[in-house]
Amino acid sequence: MPVVDYAGQSIEVNEEGFLVDSSQWTPEVAEAIARDIGIDALSDQHWKVITFCREDAANQGTPPGLRRISKNSGVNMKELYQLFPKGPGKLAAMVSGLPKPQGCI
Repeated sequence: MPVVDYAGQSIEVNEEGFLVDSSQWTPEVAEAIARDIGIDALSDQHWKVITFCREDAANQGTPPGLRRISKNSGVNMKELYQLFPKGPGKLAAMVSGLPKPQGCI
């Protein structure tokens, strides 16, 4: 598995770029991942989604899909596509340090 340097840490990722060990996630790692995928700065709305994803995954045992995020995070579908272009469910999970949600291509 590839190893990537995020925020001064060597972190193992899978072939799609998702963290292998989500316990290595930190807010600084999230910012570095975001930059790598083309998000220059994480706004308060980004953090609202990231926090929801991490809490929901801890409670449900699986990362939330796009519908669960839009229904329960307080950020609607249109905003999610603006915050995480080109695959908001997948990218939100990636920045949150979670595995790829089921149903994401």
